[in-house]
Amino acid sequence: MGIEVHGGIGKTGIVGLLRNGSSNRSVLLRADMDALPIWETSSHEYASLSNGVMHACGHDGHMSMLLGAAKFLSETRPFDGTVIFLFQPDEEQGRGAKAMLDDGLVARFEPNEAYAIHNLPAEPLGRFSTRVGNICASESLFEIEIKAQGGHAAMPHTGVDAIVVGAELVQSLQTIVARKLAPASGAVVSITDFVTDGRRNVLPGHATITGDTRTRSPEDTQRIEALMRQIAAGVAAAHDVEIKVSFRTEFDVTINSSEQVVAAVQVASGLGCETEPNRAPMSFSEDFGRLSTAIPGCFILMGNGTEGAHAQPLHASDYDFNDEALPIGAAFWARLVAERLPLKETPNV
Repeated sequence: MGIEVHGGIGKTGIVGLLRNGSSNRSVLLRADMDALPIWETSSHEYASLSNGVMHACGHDGHMSMLLGAAKFLSETRPFDGTVIFLFQPDEEQGRGAKAMLDDGLVARFEPNEAYAIHNLPAEPLGRFSTRVGNICASESLFEIEIKAQGGHAAMPHTGVDAIVVGAELVQSLQTIVARKLAPASGAVVSITDFVTDGRRNVLPGHATITGDTRTRSPEDTQRIEALMRQIAAGVAAAHDVEIKVSFRTEFDVTINSSEQVVAAVQVASGLGCETEPNRAPMSFSEDFGRLSTAIPGCFILMGNGTEGAHAQPLHASDYDFNDEALPIGAAFWARLVAERLPLKETPNV
């Protein structure tokens, strides 16, 4: 397409640069690239050929829309400035944007603003929705290790059953959202695994509890971690056992900037698309949050359709990106570039 390509950014990230005119302003457009470890069950002829590897979140569609816009813009060049086409790896694990930023993305390419589209199943095709401020939640992962005293199932009083301790801990952790945070905070604390070394007639002396938390503010994330450690210390003291808590944040809260949200909504509306400029925040997390922390930006959702596989949830084994969304997304990108990097008017002679 005649676009300058930079590879190997953040290990496998790719950046395309397209310049036109004399303006030093630049707009970054992001498409995520990674698939998921899911066995695809759809019957489409274009279904994954690799068992346990599936584009179950539509990232293949996101790439296609951005490539379509890149082709159009390279042929028509209706803008003055630089377009940065960013193809980002490892969005699902929340590490790709950080890797690219750590590799000098901002210093090397100097983007003034950043945008990303993500499809949203079960919403009308081509409906654009976003909001100023928090649009996607943070995600933090935790692991709690219980070291108790195993024993004989017939004589539980001679040991300290790690299952009983863990069960009390699981129940107590649910009080964080139910009683310690505001009901409208949008925070979630989920236990996702509980593993012990117990057997049929053996009380376990060791247990590991893992889980996932989501919040809409860094303050709530810090509050949850502090309460989790406080509860664990209390349960450990009550049962005279050792409990160790590890807690790490994988995804930042995704914050949209006002100017970029207004611009994105105006472009979508100008294309004749239905728009929702103040949708409710989403509970899922997005690696774009790393980018929008470093660069003013807007993460915008686009409806994938309300019927059949197009309405199946993201990450479902029979999810399907709606090909009818491709020209809509590509047109949005092209119009956005033209609006954010306008051509200079030629003075009348």
